[in-house]
Amino acid sequence: MGSLFGSDSWLYIILVGFVVGLLARFITPGNGRMGCLLTIVLGIAGALLAGWFGQYMGWYAAGQPAGFLGALLGAIAILALTSLFRRR
Repeated sequence: MGSLFGSDSWLYIILVGFVVGLLARFITPGNGRMGCLLTIVLGIAGALLAGWFGQYMGWYAAGQPAGFLGALLGAIAILALTSLFRRR
């Protein structure tokens, strides 16, 4: 897991996931009612999605600053997908 996130520290992964999740929720319009735990999971899932895809395409390596931007875009994509399938 260290090669994807750029670190083996769980605290680092949770902190970056929380920051990415908060930024994604702030940027994405709408009333996304989530708790702190779901925000962390959103950020980590966004980092996994964008990290895997970005490294697979060869756009960046683990630990580069572009990975943070990719994680943010991945979290926004996950929020957009969930808003499409969420009941009104």
